[in-house]
Amino acid sequence: MAHSARSGSCRLRGLVQGAGFVTPRPLRFAFSHISRRLWAGGYNYQRNLFAALARFLPGEFVPIVFAGNKAEENELAELGAIPGVEVVRSETFDGQPGLAAALGLGLDRGAAAAFRGAGIDVVVESARFFGWRLAHPAVAWIPDLQHRSLPQLFPTTARWRRELGFRMQIASGRTIMLSSESALRDFRAYYPGARNQVCVVRFATQPPAAFLNTDPAEVIGAYHLPANYFYLPNQFYRHKNHKLVVDALTILKGRAIDVVICASGSKEDRREPGYYDLVNSEIQKRGLEAQFRHLGVIPLPHVYALLRASTALINPSRFEGWSTTVEEAKSFGVPMILSDIDVHREQTAGSARYFGVDDPVALADHLMQAAQDAHGPIIRNVVPHQDDNVCAFAASFAATMRQAAGQDVGEPIER
Repeated sequence: MAHSARSGSCRLRGLVQGAGFVTPRPLRFAFSHISRRLWAGGYNYQRNLFAALARFLPGEFVPIVFAGNKAEENELAELGAIPGVEVVRSETFDGQPGLAAALGLGLDRGAAAAFRGAGIDVVVESARFFGWRLAHPAVAWIPDLQHRSLPQLFPTTARWRRELGFRMQIASGRTIMLSSESALRDFRAYYPGARNQVCVVRFATQPPAAFLNTDPAEVIGAYHLPANYFYLPNQFYRHKNHKLVVDALTILKGRAIDVVICASGSKEDRREPGYYDLVNSEIQKRGLEAQFRHLGVIPLPHVYALLRASTALINPSRFEGWSTTVEEAKSFGVPMILSDIDVHREQTAGSARYFGVDDPVALADHLMQAAQDAHGPIIRNVVPHQDDNVCAFAASFAATMRQAAGQDVGEPIER
C-alpha cells in the first residue's frame, strides 16, 4: 500500500503541474533505439524513462522504439517488456540511410513513413535529424555539447557532422531538450541567436526491482573482487579520463597503499578505436593489473550489485551532460568521488568528494581516505526519496512532450 500511495501522490503532483493532463488517447512518441554496446548511458536513459512514465503516468504515453533489423534482440525485448512500450523494426533504422535526403531535401522519407504508420504524435531526435520538412512535431534531445567544449577529442569530420546536425535542428525550430542547467548555459553560450523553445529535463533512475534480486556477495565472488573496492562503470572514451585513475593508482602504489578499482563498460570508441589498448598498456607497464580490473560489458543486474556494495563510485570524466552513473549511485546512497566539473556539482549539490580532472594526487588522497574509512562490505538499498526524483523526471519529460505536441500543459516550461 505504501508503494501505491507514493505513486498516487507523485502522479497527483504531476497533474497539478500540468505534466499529467489526461487526453482522450495516449500521446505516442518516437525514439530511435540506442545500442547499449555503443552508448550504455543512452540505452539506460530510455529504459528508465519508459519505466518512469509507465509507473507514474500510466496510460498517458506510448513510447515507440524504432530499431533496425540488426539491433540486439535482447535489448529490444527488455524495452518492450516495459508496460506501454512498442517496438517497430525496419531497415530504415539500420544506420542512417536517409540522412543525406534529410539534409539535402529536407526529409528522411523512410523514417517519416514509419512514423506515420505507427501513428506518432511527437518524434524525439537523438543523434539523428529527420529533416526540416518532417510533418511531425519534433524534440531534439541534446545530452551535451561536448564537441564544442572539448573539440580536440573529436575527429574533424565527426565534430562538424555533429555541429551541422545541431544547427539544422535549431534552424528547423525543434524544441530543444537538455539534461542539465550546465548544458543550458553551454547552449546559450554557443548558440546565442537560437530562439527555440528549450527545456531542461533532469534524468533520474529507478533501478528495476528484478535487477536487485542478484546477491552482491555472489557477484563480488564471481569477479574475484575484495570486500572493499571502488567502482568505475564508464565506457572507455578518452573524455571519461581513465588515465587519471591509473595515475592515481600509481601514486598509491608508491605509498604502499593497496586500492582496487573495478571498472566495467565497453572498450569500443568509434572516434578513437585504440584508446582502451593505450590505457591497458599503461596498466600493464606499471604493474597495476591487480589494482585496476576491467570486467568488460557486464549484465545490468551485476552493475547494480557491484554499485550497491562498492566503497564508492568514481567518475573522473572531463565532461558529462548528466551522468547516468552518478544518478545510479544517488539512487542507492553510494558515496561518490567525482571530477570537479559543473554538472557533477549540480547533480550532487556538493555532497561528493571532488578532484580536478588533471589532479591525480587529489584523487589518490580521496581514494586513500575512503579506503581507510571503509569497514567491510555494505550492501545498500534504494533511498526512500528516490520515488520523488523519478516522479519529477517523468513529469518534466511529459510536460516537454505535451508542449511540443501543442497541448495545454499549464505553466510554460520554456527556459
